[in-house]
Amino acid sequence: MASVFGHGVVGYTLTKVIDNQNTKWLLIAAICSTILPDFDVVTFKFGIPYEHPFGHRGFTHSILFSVFWALILMFTLGRKNKGIWFLVIFLSTLSHGILDAMTSGGRGIGFFVPFDNDRFFFPFREIIVSPLGIQKFFSTWGIKVVLSEIKYIFMPCLVILLILGTLKRYK
Repeated sequence: MASVFGHGVVGYTLTKVIDNQNTKWLLIAAICSTILPDFDVVTFKFGIPYEHPFGHRGFTHSILFSVFWALILMFTLGRKNKGIWFLVIFLSTLSHGILDAMTSGGRGIGFFVPFDNDRFFFPFREIIVSPLGIQKFFSTWGIKVVLSEIKYIFMPCLVILLILGTLKRYK
C-alpha cells in the first residue's frame, strides 16, 4: 500500500480540483476516504486470509465499495451538491486501490470483488509499498516509501494544484 500520507494528498488534490466551493467537510471526508480501504487489515485479526474477497486489498479496495461509500456519504453528508460529493468521495476512495496497484509489493488489488476475486497490479509499480504498522514505517524502509511517494504522488499533485491555482488566478 501507499502510506496514509500519499493517499491523503490525493484526496486533498481531488477535492481542490473538483470542488470549487472549498467545502471543508468534503475535504475531510475525501482525505479520510482515501485511507478507509486499509481498515481491511483488521481482517487478519479474524483469521481472514489475504486472498479472501474480504481480505486485505479485497472488497474495500474494489470499485463497488467506492460506489457504496460515495453513495453513503453523498446522502448523509452531501446535503448540497450531491453530485460533487459523490464524485469526490468515489474518486478519493477508488484512488486508494489505484495507488496500491502501483506499489512494489502485496498480492494485487481486488478491483472487481465481489464479482471477480482476481487481484491486479498496473504495469507501473514504482511506488515502494508501505510497511504495515507504525513502528516499521519509522525505518529505512519507511524513508524509501516517503521518497518514492514524493516523486510519484506528491510532486504530480503539487503540479496539478499549481496549475489549478494559476488558472484560477487568470480567470
